[in-house]
Amino acid sequence: MANGGTQSRKYRLQGAGLDLALPYLMLAPGLLIVLGVLVYPLWDGLRASTKAYRYGSVVADVGMQNYIQLWSDPQFLNALWVTVKFVALSVTFEAILGFALALFCLREFRGIRLLRTILIIPMVITPVVVAIVFRLIYASDAGMLTAIFEWMGGGQVQILGSPVKAFIGLVVLDVWEWTPLMFLILLAGLQSLPHEPFEAARVDGAGNWRVFADLTFPMMRPVLAIAIVLRTIDAFGTFDQVFVLTRGGPGEATRLVSIYGYDTAFKFQQTGYAAALFVTIGLVVLALAFSAVRLLRRVDAS
Repeated sequence: MANGGTQSRKYRLQGAGLDLALPYLMLAPGLLIVLGVLVYPLWDGLRASTKAYRYGSVVADVGMQNYIQLWSDPQFLNALWVTVKFVALSVTFEAILGFALALFCLREFRGIRLLRTILIIPMVITPVVVAIVFRLIYASDAGMLTAIFEWMGGGQVQILGSPVKAFIGLVVLDVWEWTPLMFLILLAGLQSLPHEPFEAARVDGAGNWRVFADLTFPMMRPVLAIAIVLRTIDAFGTFDQVFVLTRGGPGEATRLVSIYGYDTAFKFQQTGYAAALFVTIGLVVLALAFSAVRLLRRVDAS
């Protein structure tokens, strides 16, 4: 009898041990994937940024020299400035248009579901395909804009051949493609707002503008901040559209840091310098994200 009790207690302990270990065993495959896809490339990039390479082989350990050289490189500083302008303009227009569309689509009327579906179509199209379509639209010889202007009695539209127009054209492409993301986030935020304050404001005779200024916008600030932060982080890594549309030209008008880093790594074979560039940009984006989170907490506290 005692022997049977000992065996039963032994099986219970084994079962308890398995129950304790099972969650970790279930998490192990995902953890290994994260380590392989995220952590190891990050570590390898940090290690590579302290080396000097020649034809893919390490020739010297330069320490922080790549980082020091980076901030005295006029091409990098210009690419960073172009990227900041691109991100600021794109995200600003996307936030404004996304908020306006979300307010409009908050209403319920006939065909609203179809309209919401149509509005998110640009976001689900592959960025390379979007860039190819816009390149055909912007083409100076047989593009759609040129055809329209010639039909109206004008001449060819030189968009990709002009630095300012090419930059504006890139911003327009990004706004067209990613405004739906802002729209979805903000529409979800608007639909989650409580109805009671708005009903009370209507009873008190508040107009649409007063309701928006006193209730809608203040209550939507946290959601808007999150949407802007997410889109800003993503916009800093824009590559596909620029590579297909302009390759960073004409000149350096649309040469974002992603394009400059690509050219540095693959065209000029400066692997260590390119790694330092991308690590620096990653830290800049991380700092912006932390700053935005702190700002968001202050907004919630107030």
